[in-house]
Amino acid sequence: MQPEQLIENMSEALYLRLREAVETGRWPDGNPLTEQQREDSLSLVMMYQARHLDQTEPFSIGKNGQFISKSKAEMRREREQEITRFSIQPETPESDKT
Repeated sequence: MQPEQLIENMSEALYLRLREAVETGRWPDGNPLTEQQREDSLSLVMMYQARHLDQTEPFSIGKNGQFISKSKAEMRREREQEITRFSIQPETPESDKT
C-alpha cells in the first residue's frame, strides 16, 4: 500500500497512537521504537496532519506538502478571530424598569 493510500484510510485513533509513539519514543505496550520506526511514524503523522487537520501551529506541513511557518502576528490575528467577545450588562431590578 502506498503512503498516500494509507493516510487516506488511516483512522484518527491510529493517528493518535502513532503521534504518541513519536512523542514518547515508545509504543503503547511500552516497547521502544527503533530509529526506523520513529522516522516512518513521524512521516505518517506529518502526512496525516497535512491531509486531515487544520493546522494552527506556528510550523506545520500544508496540504500541498509545503512547509508552513507563521509569524507571531499571523498567529495572534488567527486567535483574535477565534475569540468571542461580549459584555455583560448589569441586570436592573424589576422595580427600576417602570
